Amino acid sequence: MSFLNQLKNQAHALRNQQNAAQHSLEARVAQTEAACQTVSAYLVDLAQQLNVIAPPAPALSLDGKTPWPAMKLVDFRCDLRKKRARGLDLVDYIGMGWRITPQDGPPVKGAVSVNFPPDLERVESRLALGHLQHERQEQRHPETNKLLSIRFEYLTSLMGSVRITPDHEQASLAFRISNATGFEVLSTQWAASDTTPAMLDELARLVVGQPNRFIR
Repeated sequence: MSFLNQLKNQAHALRNQQNAAQHSLEARVAQTEAACQTVSAYLVDLAQQLNVIAPPAPALSLDGKTPWPAMKLVDFRCDLRKKRARGLDLVDYIGMGWRITPQDGPPVKGAVSVNFPPDLERVESRLALGHLQHERQEQRHPETNKLLSIRFEYLTSLMGSVRITPDHEQASLAFRISNATGFEVLSTQWAASDTTPAMLDELARLVVGQPNRFIR
C-alpha cells in the first residue's frame, strides 16, 4: 500500500470518529433540551397549583432562637431563558421563584442581637440568602463604648427559588434550591435521561416541605 493510501485510510478513520462524536453530541444536546422542556412544563403547572394552595413554609429563625410567625409560600412564578450556542437556541436556565410571607397578615418586624462571631456570620449569611430587608445597629457600652452586640431589625418576608442549569455536553441538569427547607441552599445534579415527572414530583415535595428523595 502506498504512503498516500495509508494517509487516506488514516483520514477516513479520523473522519468517522469525528462524525460519531458529532452525532453523539447532537444526541446529548437533543436529550438535554427535551429534559428542559419537561422541567419547564412541570414547573409552570406546579406554580399554578401552588399559587392556589399557598402551602405552609418551614419554621424559620435567623439566629436559631427567635422564631418567625407561621409562614406560607405564595406568588410562584417561572422563567426560562435561552442562549445562542452551536448555531442553536438552547436553554440557558430555568427558574421558579416564590415569596415566603406570614400566613396571617403582612410581614412584621423582627429583631435579633448577636455578640459572637459565629452567630454573626450565621445571621448575616441568612439575611443575604433570603434577600431580607434589614437594618444593622451596633450596641455599645454607654461609658466605655465597647461593642456589646449587633442588633438586626428585619421584615419577616423572604424569597425562595429553584434554578436549573443544563449542561448540554454532559446531558445533565444542575439544580440549586434556595430557602425551601429554611435558610439554606441545596444543590444536586440529575442526568437528562432521569428527568421524568416522577423525579420532578420529588422536587415538588421538597419545595412544599414533604419527605422526598430529590437531593442525592
